[in-house]
Amino acid sequence: MRIALGIEYDGSRFCGWQTQPSGCAVQDCLDGVLSRIAAQPVLTQCAGRTDAGVHALGQVVHFDTDARRPLTAWVRGANTLLPRSCAVLWAREVEPAFHARFCARGRAYLYVLLNRRERPGLFAEHAGWHHHDLDIARMREAAASMLGTHDFSAFRAAECQARSPVKTLRGIDIEQRGAMFVFHLAADAFLHHMVRNIVGSLVRVGNGSRPASWMREILEGRDRTRAAPTFAAGGLYLAQVEYDAQWNLPASATSMAALCTRLPFPALMEQ
Repeated sequence: MRIALGIEYDGSRFCGWQTQPSGCAVQDCLDGVLSRIAAQPVLTQCAGRTDAGVHALGQVVHFDTDARRPLTAWVRGANTLLPRSCAVLWAREVEPAFHARFCARGRAYLYVLLNRRERPGLFAEHAGWHHHDLDIARMREAAASMLGTHDFSAFRAAECQARSPVKTLRGIDIEQRGAMFVFHLAADAFLHHMVRNIVGSLVRVGNGSRPASWMREILEGRDRTRAAPTFAAGGLYLAQVEYDAQWNLPASATSMAALCTRLPFPALMEQ
């Protein structure tokens, strides 16, 4: 049978999603636990590979197994064995045609940025940081110019393996909550480092270093060297993966307000 799982994890405790010889990845940890429950080797496939330090609120994976177990075994049983930095949220038996990555219709990320003079202590591994004051109106104006289908080569990592740099950015919202700025980006798919590179460039607009029109110029120029450096991994969260209703997977939160309540500092997010 094929099983789909929803999981969340603290990326600061792992070297990324994808399995590594040292066994430090989320996949290594999860596959090891699921293999123990199944009493046979289990290999998971995820909806989106996250880099070292990047977190997940709504990662989705699937795996195949001959082991007959109640769905609760893949949730409560796994959570008994997993470290505290990773948890299974739900489990569903799915059709063999389901694939966590290739059946996904869209993905959404949050980027959390602490904006104050002093560097973060408590939030050092769970938020980005910028010490100059940011103008949210300027950033929103710049962000709006990026909506739609474009070639996002200017925001693509050199090591990106995507076949095409053309993606459709369906939504980009920015909210300020106390000293935190939260960026919410939704697209059909994302390039490697695309969210972190977009946020880094928006920050340059927000601090007055560049005009709002600069974002559109960078986008149309398709030159990665003209955009801002990649922002820190710790502020990035894979928030949601979207699937067609035919797969009968649990509905996930879609609004920024609902997603923010699942961040590791909910009281601060309510400001």
